[in-house]
Formats: sequence, C-alpha cells, structure tokens
Amino acid sequence: MTQALFLDDPYRKSSPATVTALTEEGGIVLDQTIFYARGGGQPGDSGTLDWDGGRIPIATAVKGEGGDIILVPSEPSALPPVGATVDQRLDWERRLGHMRIHTALHLLSVVIPLPVTGGAVAADKGRLDFKMPHPPEDKAILEGQLNALVTRDLPISVDWITDAELDENPGLVKTLSVQPPRGAGKVRLVRIGEGKDQVDLQPCGGTHVARTGEVGKLTIAKIENKGKQNRRVTIELV
Repeated sequence: MTQALFLDDPYRKSSPATVTALTEEGGIVLDQTIFYARGGGQPGDSGTLDWDGGRIPIATAVKGEGGDIILVPSEPSALPPVGATVDQRLDWERRLGHMRIHTALHLLSVVIPLPVTGGAVAADKGRLDFKMPHPPEDKAILEGQLNALVTRDLPISVDWITDAELDENPGLVKTLSVQPPRGAGKVRLVRIGEGKDQVDLQPCGGTHVARTGEVGKLTIAKIENKGKQNRRVTIELV
C-alpha cells in the first residue's frame, strides 16, 4: 500500500520515495507519495520524478489495487528501476488550484443545502450538480453568501470516524453519486469551521486549503438545467 502523504500534509510540494513496482502499462508505484490519485471529481496530480540518471514528467496519478497509487508518465520513457530512490515534485500551482476549488465546492454545498448528484474539480473552476427541480431565484445572493463564507477565513481540519459511525450518521454524506470509500475501517471527514462556527462536515478524501480565506474571491459563472431534477452550478476563481 502506498502511503498517501497528501492526506496529512496537502502543502507538501516535494518528497523522496522508493520505487516499489512498475506496472505493465508503464505506471510507477512508490512506497509513499505526494501525488493525489484521481477520485471524487478531483483530478490526479501532475509533476516530475527525478532519480540518479533520469527524469520523467508525471501526467496524473490513479488508484491501483490494494491501496497502491500509480503515477502515470506523460509519455513513454525510461522508467526508474524498482528499488531506486526518486525525488517527486508537484506541479504546485495546479494542485493549489484544485485545493482552492475543492474547498469552494464544499462551501457551495453549504449555501445550496440540497443533495449533490455529481461534481468536478479543475484548477480554476469547478461544478456541482444538485437535485434541484427549480433554479435559484437570485444567483447574486448565492454568490454573496459563498464569498461571505470565504471571507470569514474559517479553519479547515480533518477528523476520522469508523465505518460504523458513518452508518449511524448518514446525513454526513451529501453526494448521491459518489459514496465515501469503505473497507479500511475508517472514513476521513473534512470540517470547515469549529465549534459554533462550524459550517460543514462531510466525508472527503480530497485535498483542501487550511482556511477558507485562501480560496479567494469566487463567481457563480452559470447555472444550467441538466434534467428534470438536476441543476449544474459552475463556480470560477476571479
């Protein structure tokens, strides 16, 4: 199993690691990684791997079997041998964009407290699909509420609960299309705010900024009809 360093420190931009396996498709498995593996609507991270005598650009990271994270090279190239020590470096600006947008989407689910049917994260924009039969009456009001949460500069923290505790609190899960990963015996929760100022708590394996103020100003770019019961709300960084 690859140790997912990004879960404990999403701000880590580089790290050494050891190659533990190479896949038949040319992917690289490390003993520990800072590269987020694609999931939950958030893309996998990109960056580079360096080792003695070689360098390779990484296009993305995906989940493998048994908890492995597989780094996917941008193009066919010589791979580091199993056992080699590598230096992994993120495309940090892209990752930071994902962190800001993913956090903003959690805030969007606060100002629109409806079931989420889908979502996607990019470095400069993101969207959530809501079970929303009728469009919001005033997009400007929603945008104001969203930016008000940002400017409150609320702290963001992580907790863990057991699978059984999640079963006892099904209201924590806002997404209808994607269920929290199970099987490891525990589920990661992302909390925005604390105490009486807590505004959100939901299962999430993605990367987030440390405070909402780091998100920056947002605009609701568009609200689209995506079926009889669905509306797609797209937000962008200003």
